[in-house]
Amino acid sequence: MSKRGYHHGNLRQALVEAALKLIESKGPTGFTLSEAAKQAGVTPAAVYRHFEGREDLIAEAARQGYEIFADLMQYAYDKGQPSALASFEATGRAYLAFARKYPGHYIAMFESGISVNRTPELASVATRARGVMEHAAVELSQHIPPEKRPPASMFSAHIWAMSHGVVELFARNSPGTQSPFSPEDLLESGIGVYLRGLGLITPDQ
Repeated sequence: MSKRGYHHGNLRQALVEAALKLIESKGPTGFTLSEAAKQAGVTPAAVYRHFEGREDLIAEAARQGYEIFADLMQYAYDKGQPSALASFEATGRAYLAFARKYPGHYIAMFESGISVNRTPELASVATRARGVMEHAAVELSQHIPPEKRPPASMFSAHIWAMSHGVVELFARNSPGTQSPFSPEDLLESGIGVYLRGLGLITPDQ
């Protein structure tokens, strides 16, 4: 597309999409704003009409990633209903699916060093994504008496961390980290062991 072909609104998005490609190929600190501008087909000066710097551009890529991520998590949760366990496990698998399908967004969100509190909009959508898994955790633990129930925010965070670890070690083709088991099997078995240890599911589940 020629430089004249951009309108004010879609130039901003074109820059985000250019940044996502560069993040995926070079990493979040491996490109300059000039490269993003060139990828989008505009002059470097045009970038500053929309973003103050590279971190602002990456933060917007992360915000959009969290929007996709939150929607995917919600879809996975809804698909698992009415089973609380199926919904909870589905949110974990959605993490793997997101990392594979949207690597640029994933890196911007989790590997760029950009704080989720950088902007109110980013913080809000990141909270929404976490909230889906926390809600699933609340439902999963309802059968346990309140005084014995582990905090849903705690064990949902543990599953989030487990999902992230499986992605980093086994689902992104990192050298030297091959496993005879699929990432999905590793995550499902890990979730099962963890939840049984907390008494959230029975041994035969």
